[in-house]
Amino acid sequence: MKLNILALCALLPASTSAFSLQGPAANKVSALNAANDSYLGDLGARTSTRPGSGPAPLATRETGGQIAKFGGSGRPMTNKDSMKEIMAPVKVQGGTLKTCSFAESVSRVSVFMKTDGRPLNANVDLWQGPDNTPQKMSVYLEDGSMRPFRAIVETPGSSNAVAIRNTGHMEFPLSAGIECDMAIDDPSPGEILSQNSDSRTVQGGAVYTTPFPPAVQSVAICLKSDGRPVNARVELLQGPNNNKQVVEFYCEDGRERPLYMIVDTPGVGNVIRIVNTATVEFPLLATIEPYTIEEGFGPGGPGDASIQWS
Repeated sequence: MKLNILALCALLPASTSAFSLQGPAANKVSALNAANDSYLGDLGARTSTRPGSGPAPLATRETGGQIAKFGGSGRPMTNKDSMKEIMAPVKVQGGTLKTCSFAESVSRVSVFMKTDGRPLNANVDLWQGPDNTPQKMSVYLEDGSMRPFRAIVETPGSSNAVAIRNTGHMEFPLSAGIECDMAIDDPSPGEILSQNSDSRTVQGGAVYTTPFPPAVQSVAICLKSDGRPVNARVELLQGPNNNKQVVEFYCEDGRERPLYMIVDTPGVGNVIRIVNTATVEFPLLATIEPYTIEEGFGPGGPGDASIQWS
C-alpha cells in the first residue's frame, strides 16, 4: 500500500499542470483607438483625405448662398445611408440600455438611431459623473428608416458617457451609432448654424411653427440659450396634428450644450413646430435652415426652399 502511494506521489509533478490555475485569458476586445478615441476601431482607414489637409468636415451644405460646415470628425456624412455605414451601429433591443464612454479629449459626439421601418421610442442621456445628467432627450419616430434620428451632443469636461435606452417593447429593436469628434478648437455645428443664419427668440410657453416646400429633404435645427436651462419640444408634422418625429429636449446650460439635430423631411406638407415648455423666465434661441435641398431647387428658383416663420 505504501509503495502504491509513493508511486502516485512520484507521478504528481508530471500531471499537476492539468489542475493548476490558468492565467486570465487575453482580452480580445480591441483597445480604444488612440488616433480618434473612438470605439469604432480603424474605420477611419477607409476615409481618404488629402495629405496635409487635416480632417475633412463632417458635411457641407450650400443654403441661401452660404456654405455651412457641420461637424469635424474627418468622416463625410452626406446622408442617412452613408452615416449608417460610417458609424457601424449596434443593436439595442427593446427595454435595454447601451452606454458609451469616451476620452476627455472628445469635444462632441454624433448620435444616430434608426430602425428597419418600425416606430422608435428611446431616451438619449448625457452622463457626467455619478448621478449627474446635464442633458436629456426623449425621441419618438413614426418610421425609423425613413426618418432616422441624427443629433450632435456636446461633451465638455471629463467623465462623459452617452446612454441610449430603448423604451419600446422587445418587438421594436433599434440600431444606434456614436461617432466621436476631438476638434476642440473648431466651432460646434450649432455655433456655425447660428452665426450664418437668423435666429428666432422663443419665449417660455410659446409655440412657433415653420413650413417649407417639398424641395427641402432635410433641415438643420439648433436650440440654445444664454446659459440658462432649456426645456423644449421639437416636432415634425405632416398634416394636421400628425407627428412624424418628436424630440423632447432638456439641458442645464443651453450655451454650453445646445441642441443640434438634422431632421429628414421626405414628402410634402412638412412643418417644424418648436414648443418652449419652460416658463417665461427661460427663453431660447431657435435656428432652422435647409440642410439638404433637392437638386434643381434653391432660393429664388422653382420651389423656393426658404424657411418662413409663423
